Amino acid sequence: MAMQLGDLASLVEGRLNGNAEVPCTGANPPREATATEITMLDDPSRLDTLKDSLATAVVTRSEIDLNSIGLDTASQIIVDNPHEAFAKIVSTFRPPVEAKVPTQGIDSTAVIDDSAEVHPTATIGRGVSIGARTRIMPGVSIGPFTQVGDDCLLHANVTLYEYTSIADRVIIHAGTVIGCNGFGYRQEAGRHLPTAQLGYVAIESDVELGASVTIDRGTYGATRIGEGTKIDNQVMIGHNCRIGKHNLLCSQVGIAGSCTTGDYVILAGQVGLKDHIELGDGTIVGAQAGVMDNCPGNEVYLGSPATPQRDQMQIMAVQRKLP
Repeated sequence: MAMQLGDLASLVEGRLNGNAEVPCTGANPPREATATEITMLDDPSRLDTLKDSLATAVVTRSEIDLNSIGLDTASQIIVDNPHEAFAKIVSTFRPPVEAKVPTQGIDSTAVIDDSAEVHPTATIGRGVSIGARTRIMPGVSIGPFTQVGDDCLLHANVTLYEYTSIADRVIIHAGTVIGCNGFGYRQEAGRHLPTAQLGYVAIESDVELGASVTIDRGTYGATRIGEGTKIDNQVMIGHNCRIGKHNLLCSQVGIAGSCTTGDYVILAGQVGLKDHIELGDGTIVGAQAGVMDNCPGNEVYLGSPATPQRDQMQIMAVQRKLP
């Protein structure tokens, strides 16, 4: 599906700076947007988030100087409320799925490879795609427009919400829930109202997820789990997180929204990350640590708040001398 920028500007009642006939094929956050997709900048002070973006257009609150970050070819759609406008655009390309009660079994529109095995008690929604030699165990629920690759194994009672993307050779253990709404609310007139939850979850190849893992969908784009990452039982990953390749996340790790980890990161049991944390490649965080600040890579962190191992050992040495 493609729409011209002029049509998108009319859809959100915005002012277009750029060529109205440029085609747009989707909407994503800055880091995920391709050269034919539109993105959003809600705060001009965060202009650097667009620096490496490939987006063909940006939804903004006011006109911004994109030349300063090398995005001079991108158009702008200027609106009063960027979040509201961008949510409407995302919904156009990825329409929300109405919560209808499905009938047990396989929807007639699902495409399942002949070599795949699906248990009779599984529920496969409309528009689902399941690859070769994939096995779907009892009680699994796969929501509409989900894609499951080749050679995957989904154990009993796994739940995949709509638009989830599972690559090849992924193993998901019993009771895991992928793609539920993120924990995002805004307060109006003393009430907590939900913010947009229009994204999805993307699991790359050779990932293994333990039992009772929960991974929230992104706000507008993907919550992504990188290739080869292994996640233990009872781990929680919030919306918009980007987990790198070949990570090891041990039991009861909790990661708040919009966190990013590099490759070969290790989080030991019960580690907690506050929102918007970035961990560099090769970071190791010890058990029960609470990470409150970004951590450069290739170092061990301990304690709460987490600090480099050397600093933490000095703190512990001093504490032992206290009366």
